[in-house]
Amino acid sequence: MRVGLDARKLRDFGVGTHIRGLVDAFVEIGVPEELVVYLAPGAFVRDTVPRPGQLMARVEAARPYSVGELWRLAVDAWRDRVQLFHAPHYVCPPWLPCPAVVTIHDLIHLRFPGHRRHRLAPLYAGVMLRLAVRRAARVITVSESTRQDLESRLGVPPRLIRVIPNGVAPCFRPATDLAAVDRVLETLGVARPYWLFVGNPLPHKNLDGLLAAYAGLPPALGRLVLAGIGPAARAGVTAGCARRGLADRVHVLAPVPRAAMPALYQRAEALVCPSLWEGFGLPALEAMACGTPVIAGDRGALPEVLAGAGILVDPTDVDALREAMYNLAADGRLRAALRDAGLVRARAFSWRDAAEATLAVYREVLGRDA
Repeated sequence: MRVGLDARKLRDFGVGTHIRGLVDAFVEIGVPEELVVYLAPGAFVRDTVPRPGQLMARVEAARPYSVGELWRLAVDAWRDRVQLFHAPHYVCPPWLPCPAVVTIHDLIHLRFPGHRRHRLAPLYAGVMLRLAVRRAARVITVSESTRQDLESRLGVPPRLIRVIPNGVAPCFRPATDLAAVDRVLETLGVARPYWLFVGNPLPHKNLDGLLAAYAGLPPALGRLVLAGIGPAARAGVTAGCARRGLADRVHVLAPVPRAAMPALYQRAEALVCPSLWEGFGLPALEAMACGTPVIAGDRGALPEVLAGAGILVDPTDVDALREAMYNLAADGRLRAALRDAGLVRARAFSWRDAAEATLAVYREVLGRDA
């Protein structure tokens, strides 16, 4: 089996984590027998060496979100004689020489069309999503919530959809050496106690709602640390904090190295994920795997990911969000219970399971036995 995987978004936050988790697990379990990985210039797919001949990296420099990337990826697939092409997001070339599997993580572009930085982004996403699901032999998604969206908003037949949840990397686990963790935090300039938000500041992430809730908390309960804010958005977020009088209470981190993220989760009072919608919610899963309590919005896939192991609130209710944070800070038994429940819940997710389920979809499309 020779599979082509579009890994050009490897360095992205959510989709990149998904791609890296799948590739690492594919290499560990030894299939597909040949995996051709298409990378953006300068990207590296993994740090350890797979067995000879299994993983073949190809650089594809086509500009993202362009017509050129569609025909160039198709040419790549022809040249490399792939038997199946996997698009791990919604860009799927229509001229492929083989069947395609497409992973669609969410339909945020369609749910929140006015929340994009570029006014044409929702139009582009809508067209590409519809082309992708028409081209795909199977559509993988990461949650039941997005499965329902695919059926209701894009009309994808249920028989073509496979739900395969994300996994969580082994590095996300409770700290065993707190001194080493604190050294990482010192390097980042983060002082305890702190609440943690992980994600970009797009409007559906509801960072404004979190800032409004946090502004009403006593300063003694800790600072708010924002991780995942890209350089382009940093100035706007910092200015927004200053307008609320939070300049001295909110720490907007520079891009955090991937290796430092476990430490950031492990020492947080809680991860606060007040999103208006999520297709999955990887930070919530990673925080639970680290033994960190989670407060999350009761929308999208977050309730199914937490499954009772975190606190769910209406993300549009600032008072409810503030109350959840205050109660968690004041109740040590609640924090301990959420820590235990989160660790149990996180054990239900692994990249190995996700990879094996994905391989089963490949075999189904190609008509092969397991």
